[in-house]
Amino acid sequence: MDEIASLLEPQIPGLRRYAWALLRDDEAADDLVQDTLERAIRHWSQRRRDGDLKAWLFAIERNLFLNAVRQRKSHGVQVGIEALENAPASTGSPESHVGFRDVLAGLDALPEEQRSVLLLVGVEDLSYEQAAQVLDVPLGTVMSRLSRARGRLREFMENGCNAVLRRVK
Repeated sequence: MDEIASLLEPQIPGLRRYAWALLRDDEAADDLVQDTLERAIRHWSQRRRDGDLKAWLFAIERNLFLNAVRQRKSHGVQVGIEALENAPASTGSPESHVGFRDVLAGLDALPEEQRSVLLLVGVEDLSYEQAAQVLDVPLGTVMSRLSRARGRLREFMENGCNAVLRRVK
């Protein structure tokens, strides 16, 4: 168990960042990370020894997140913009705080497939190959989703929230 803990512990900050980026809630992110680690430990014997541990953990976390989203949809619970109210306070100017909220709103406006690849590559610094493993898609799909996500986020930031949100609806 000490060996497993020594391999998992360095991965926790990245898993935590990704969980928070997906959920925008500290407690829910902590729960998702804990569920991810529990599942990883429970299925430790099933992981490929020559496989990428980081990609395996992020795949578990993403699958748990998607399962929870599907479950919430079937039960009618929706997560809305009010999650932005729990965003950490900005230590900079009011303009930078508004920019932070705009980026979060822009991320929320992206389809899940694009948001996930952008977070994995742009925030968690996974390689395209690792992101492809996590998302279980071909490398070219990761590259095209990332390109579209960056373009839509750039458009969102340049043209304002309303123009892009109108187009998405």
